[in-house]
Amino acid sequence: MKLNYKKSGSGPPLIILHGLFGSLDNWFSIAKELVEHYTLYLIDQRNHGDSPHADEWNYAVMAEDLKELLDAEGLDKVFLMGHSLGGKTVMNFAVKYPERVEKLIVADIAPRYYPVHHESILEGLNSLDLKKIQSRKEADDQLSKYIPELGVRQFLLKSLTRDSDGFAWKINLPVITKNIENVGEALAKDSTFDGPTLFLAGANSNYIQQKDLPDLAAHFPNYELEFVADAGHWLHAEQPHSVVEEMRKFLG
Repeated sequence: MKLNYKKSGSGPPLIILHGLFGSLDNWFSIAKELVEHYTLYLIDQRNHGDSPHADEWNYAVMAEDLKELLDAEGLDKVFLMGHSLGGKTVMNFAVKYPERVEKLIVADIAPRYYPVHHESILEGLNSLDLKKIQSRKEADDQLSKYIPELGVRQFLLKSLTRDSDGFAWKINLPVITKNIENVGEALAKDSTFDGPTLFLAGANSNYIQQKDLPDLAAHFPNYELEFVADAGHWLHAEQPHSVVEEMRKFLG
């Protein structure tokens, strides 16, 4: 699949993949601080942003999407970063194509299985009748019945766009809803990437825990773990400067 992406800057290639329900736009503020030293590729994963929609949606095909993009751009070896869903994608890519990854950064996700925990978000998104919604404010008001956190609603509504019939989701909501179990899938047993790997965790997030450390070491023996203070799961939005600082320190 030919993914949508935005390229900027100059220097060694650095690829960044967003998380579930997100898009490449989520990483603009990070990219702005790195363009002087890296060629940035911000990517929309399949069924997100402006990339194509498809019925098949799992980490195996998302890793192949990434390989197709690297091949098309003539990129033999890259710095690779992913957040949450994107973190699982880059982990799957790194263990399958280790020769293509110079260094790996995984933001706030571990290789283990995660049970489904997006039920209220999916229920809220699916409850909206987009043919009847007259404004983004109306969409937000309806979503608030399912999702009380304003910041989460604002993040989700970035994927709401206008079309000829009114409003539409950029995300492939039916396929994501049907295949949400795939998001929590664990990395394949005995798969490893020996290259330098940085796990960035939000200090206020519970996505990476003490119990995950043996798992990190088993799959990524050359790993480091850094906690970003005063940040939850969306650490790049909450503490962008700290995230950039950790990235620079690790990438060199």
